Amino acid sequence: MAALAFAALLPFLLYLLLKPIHSFLWRPYRLHLHFQAQRLRGPPRRPPSGNASDIRALIAAAQSSPIPSFHHDIVSRVAPHYHAWSAVYGRIFVYWFGSRPRLAIGDPALARAVLMDSSGDFEKTGFNPVSRQLFGEGLVGLKGPKWVQHRRIVSPAFHMERVKCWVPTIAACTLKMLEKWVKNGGNSYEFEVDVHKDFHNFTADVISQVAFGSSYDDGKQIFQWQEELMLLVSVSIRSLYIPALRFVPTKKNRRRWSLSRKINESLENLIHARGGECENSQNLLGLMLSANKNEGEEQIGIKEIIDECKTFYFAGKETTANLLTWVILLLALHQDWQSKTREEVICVCGSENLPNAEDLSKLKLVGMVLKETLRLYPPAVALNKLTSGNVKLGKLNVPAGTHIYIPTIAIHRDADAWGADANDFNPSRFSKVNAHHTGPFFPFGQGPTICVGQNLALVEAKVAVAMILQKFKFSVSPSYVHAPMLLLTLQPQFGAQVLFQRI
Repeated sequence: MAALAFAALLPFLLYLLLKPIHSFLWRPYRLHLHFQAQRLRGPPRRPPSGNASDIRALIAAAQSSPIPSFHHDIVSRVAPHYHAWSAVYGRIFVYWFGSRPRLAIGDPALARAVLMDSSGDFEKTGFNPVSRQLFGEGLVGLKGPKWVQHRRIVSPAFHMERVKCWVPTIAACTLKMLEKWVKNGGNSYEFEVDVHKDFHNFTADVISQVAFGSSYDDGKQIFQWQEELMLLVSVSIRSLYIPALRFVPTKKNRRRWSLSRKINESLENLIHARGGECENSQNLLGLMLSANKNEGEEQIGIKEIIDECKTFYFAGKETTANLLTWVILLLALHQDWQSKTREEVICVCGSENLPNAEDLSKLKLVGMVLKETLRLYPPAVALNKLTSGNVKLGKLNVPAGTHIYIPTIAIHRDADAWGADANDFNPSRFSKVNAHHTGPFFPFGQGPTICVGQNLALVEAKVAVAMILQKFKFSVSPSYVHAPMLLLTLQPQFGAQVLFQRI
């Protein structure tokens, strides 16, 4: 009887034994041979984590000391694994995260082919469950039919004509921030501001009002919890994901669970509190609440609305705040461009008038400065895709399930595409006269999945920069340490201290 029971269990036991051998040894070895046959090389894989520990070590070493001077050749600090391995293996190479291959594509033409693909061969990577605690099942992490549905509902909230209607609100939020600077500066002719902190508060206020019909004060605690959760998630996603470990009640896991629960509960309360007045509005929350009342395929539930709120609360604040931080630092460093853009702002808007929607298209130099900042300091230093099947990419045969890593930060500096001055701050490269000299540029992504909120980010940044130029001259503080760092977005490791003088 026992022998029969053992015989019945034998196939299952063999499966349990052979599955990890197949997943962690045989399949990676077969894929290694596949890439090797195409002369694709990379750092040696170290089972079971692949090159995850190498990446963590390179990031830790890069962040251990700042850049000695304020220059813009920062790839070695914010994408050190790509910088180190591309120098040895070329712009296209293979590395490993656990048993899964990652194909780094630093060639601009191939990168564009991946991003512009609309066939479905290169899909979004999605999030692991730990990342979902921060973003939820929102637009950033969704894919397939669900992504299409949410994109269709959310997109109208960020059409340019609608965003222009928010310019007075953005200007009012900016004015509140500038008045705080003046008040904190007291009677001093010159005063220092860590603009990185204040820009996060400013963009939080804007996204709260224009997308959710509330104020920064309503969501202040949510933003603080999200910032703490971002730090925990950024550590987690650089480690090999082992599903069972997220259920172990470690100190970090317990804190992640607690933060996620608090964010969900607070957002649900906020939705119920603001729902009545937002339901018929055309802001983001109003559009989602309307979809909640639809029937059939277009209906989305309250949980989905909460997840979208989590995504836009975080992304709407983080992306624009970091863009503004780098813009002001770059203008503080490059005084010639600060003077040029100030002259343009005074010519278009005057020295006292708040910018209006009609003014924005006339601020050409400001727009060029924003683009050049996004080229050198894009919020997302890399974009990621996943092959849904076996794919032909240029001359490469890429197997299904391959993670594609596109180093935006490096491609934006490609000397073949941008010229010998690719690491220099030169906004004039984006003028109409020099447009034919520009290279691959995708700070908000490209193709079908381009960031839905880019119109709001650019308008918000243009209004804020114009108003700062109207009121102040500024320079880099001696206390500023140039140390760009990647958490989930590109930000200054030790803050962004700027010296302001009233005009």
